[in-house]
Amino acid sequence: MLPRRALLTASLALPFAARAQAMERVRVAVFNVSSALPYYVAAEHGFFAAEGIEAVATPLQTAPLMVQAMVAGDAEVASNLVTLEGANINARRANTAFYIALNGQNRQYQMEQFIVRPGSTAQSIRDLKGARILSAPGPANISAARAVLAANGLQEGRDYTIQEQQMGVHVGALQAGTFDAAYTLEPVATIAERAGAARRLEAGVIATHLLGRQGAQAWAAGCALTGKFLTEKPVVAQRFANAWRKACEVIRQDSASVRPLLVQHMQTSAELAPTIPLVNFVMVKEMSPADVADFQKFVDLAVQQGVVRDAIQVNSFLRAL
Repeated sequence: MLPRRALLTASLALPFAARAQAMERVRVAVFNVSSALPYYVAAEHGFFAAEGIEAVATPLQTAPLMVQAMVAGDAEVASNLVTLEGANINARRANTAFYIALNGQNRQYQMEQFIVRPGSTAQSIRDLKGARILSAPGPANISAARAVLAANGLQEGRDYTIQEQQMGVHVGALQAGTFDAAYTLEPVATIAERAGAARRLEAGVIATHLLGRQGAQAWAAGCALTGKFLTEKPVVAQRFANAWRKACEVIRQDSASVRPLLVQHMQTSAELAPTIPLVNFVMVKEMSPADVADFQKFVDLAVQQGVVRDAIQVNSFLRAL
């Protein structure tokens, strides 16, 4: 029989051993634009570790690749999956991806936008007639760009040409004069502007031109968990959501403290990081009925455009954790 002291030591050690064994590895597909910030905040602030999660990031630079990783079982989570891609895969394969948090975008919470070369005479989107335009990659991004241009009376082929390009080449392509304008995302837009390669034409274009009002929330991306992960490991999924919620709260309450992560993980200069616009990071359980209505309208428009194959109710792939 162990001495009393040894028994006490062993009993005290058990919780620590249990916690170590309880660490769950969660694979996260990350699209490295500023809307991925909650992932890095949760990782760097120890929120994942505090929930017993070892989060492992896999950088994937298009939404279709993120969906592919989730379907194939190579990722349990997507940090900032384009919601139209999520709607489309769920319309085809129900319960593939559930959003636990969404990122609101508009003129205040800037993400998607049109930028033009510094010498451009364009003062509005309508002035992009004749422009060679590059787009952020993925069907949802290029379709949104086309829809905004159409809402401004411009027709592809007749009034402009457009070509999707990886985010890493946007600044160089504008500097080289290969393209006249870009439908791009943050932080690339601000980087291009500060580098003298571009001038911001208009931000928050989905809310203004597709949803119909500047104050609307374009819920264009968010954190999504696979249905399999939620079904097989509901406790771990809840712990992941807890960490994500803490990260969103930190960003909202003290965004200055997390901006160095843009430098560390997103190739943003220290000088530029304080000026990068951030989206509205919201947990699904915090969304109002008006927010959900904005999201439904956004998806319905995508169905009309053929970006999302079949009509789908957004509540069917939202999960309030």
